[in-house]
Amino acid sequence: MSRRGKAVAAIGTVGVAAAAAVAVVNLPDAEGGGAPRNAMPPATAEVTRQTLVDTATRNGELGYGEATAQHSRSAGTVTGLPGTGATVTRGKALYRIDDDPVVLLYGKLPAYRTLVPGTEGRDVAQFEKNLWALGYRGFTVDDTYTEATADAVRDWQDDLGVPETGTLDPARVVHAPHAVRVDSRRVAVGDVARPGTELLTTTGTSRVATVGLDVADQRLAKVGAKVTVTLPDGSTAPGTIADAETVVEAATEPGGEDTTTVQVTVTFTGGRKPSGLDAASVDVAFTAAERRNVLTVPVAALLALAEGGYGVQVVDGGTTRLVAVETGLFADGRVEVSGGGLAAGMRVGVPS
Repeated sequence: MSRRGKAVAAIGTVGVAAAAAVAVVNLPDAEGGGAPRNAMPPATAEVTRQTLVDTATRNGELGYGEATAQHSRSAGTVTGLPGTGATVTRGKALYRIDDDPVVLLYGKLPAYRTLVPGTEGRDVAQFEKNLWALGYRGFTVDDTYTEATADAVRDWQDDLGVPETGTLDPARVVHAPHAVRVDSRRVAVGDVARPGTELLTTTGTSRVATVGLDVADQRLAKVGAKVTVTLPDGSTAPGTIADAETVVEAATEPGGEDTTTVQVTVTFTGGRKPSGLDAASVDVAFTAAERRNVLTVPVAALLALAEGGYGVQVVDGGTTRLVAVETGLFADGRVEVSGGGLAAGMRVGVPS
């Protein structure tokens, strides 16, 4: 799956409402006040005390997540490429140009300059952590590239079979947060590469589920929230929302409208994890909000009060009275209510 040509905004946590509020429209009007009334409703429903959960299930895709394009930063002949589906770990060659390896290192900061003795910065600290993890020592891991660092680099370069310069050429390393899986190859061994040539695409090594949510469903996209993924064989696996980002896709036709979605990435946590499937359609069940031990009535029982807000028509024997209520969570056709001396077991009117 290649990286999409999209304008990405607000990477990471998406700001969402803590509760799943919905718009309540076209409610019947009611007179204000709480005096008894004799007009009996056509139907009634019970006030219940229960746990109210706002859930939603959306279609998703099982795979390895969005692919990242890897471009050559130097000119030369492509002499080595890993196979599709191969895993490349720290210190291993992601590809080879003119038979020199371009090595995968771990980190989020791209290599953007040549590192030489005297260079200082976050990129130095990141590189030195990689050297240390690969077993090349004799220097202090900090943000300063020293002569001791250069000595360790020469040892590393000797083992790689490249010139022992003691400096780091940014074109000779690629950084990723972790090991990568080769998703596709864009060139063949023997092709000529130039700076900017796309050589291959990579993903993470763990299977994830991705879901494109409508903006109206962004309340579901809470990073860290638990979800349940239903796999193609009907079994379920627990998951956690690891990332959510708002993505804007440009219109494909002149005069068309851009499309905005919330792209959610779900990782699998404990229990059953999918295996043997590189790609498949799945269902992801989200829980947006939960309210325990609250009073609820059917949404249809709400009345729009003349003075504003909502109320319910409490039915008591052969009489009724109007009670103003505060509303909370809406879910499964019911709404959390409080106020007016409401109690579980009471009956409220449901207009036709």
